[in-house]
Amino acid sequence: MGAVELVGVAASLSFLAGWRLYACITAAGLAMRYGLLDLPQKIQALDALANPWVIGIAALGAIAELLADKVMWLDSLWDGAHTLIRPIGGALLALAVVDAQDPAWQVAAFLLGGGAALLSHSAKAGARAAVNTSPEPVSNIAVSGFEDVATAGGLWLVLSQPHIAIAVAVILALGAVGVIFLSWRILKRMRRWWSEL
Repeated sequence: MGAVELVGVAASLSFLAGWRLYACITAAGLAMRYGLLDLPQKIQALDALANPWVIGIAALGAIAELLADKVMWLDSLWDGAHTLIRPIGGALLALAVVDAQDPAWQVAAFLLGGGAALLSHSAKAGARAAVNTSPEPVSNIAVSGFEDVATAGGLWLVLSQPHIAIAVAVILALGAVGVIFLSWRILKRMRRWWSEL
């Protein structure tokens, strides 16, 4: 993989970690374990992602997240608890993918990965707050299902086709900004509606 592909994979995994951290860790660990993703030589401490125990624990976390994400208000509590965890996880995933030759690039990858995960996590949490204002549970399940499919598809696309990973990262970034803006408008409108009652 070339430098652009590595940066694209790192950015995409970080963005997707803001939605489904445990699924991303599981997928990255499996990809590293089975040679689909090369481990960086300079950062051997992160080969722990390919450890069967880490993969197993991350898979259990992915199942718990999958279930918690379908229940109205429990999803927002889960997101609140993961506001710090997802950006750190996204930053570590970026470090695991980018083979940095110097410490400055390692810090840049860590910060950009954490920022990408925080951006997508903020979009997810904002969208969930807006969706939770509706009284029926169907919209919550539909949004969660979309996130599941988008994450699984994004992971498959990025890990199997790393040459388009940078385009996936750009699309995810633009989508996250759009969702944050839309969620903010919906929540603002709902607040105004509640104040008029």
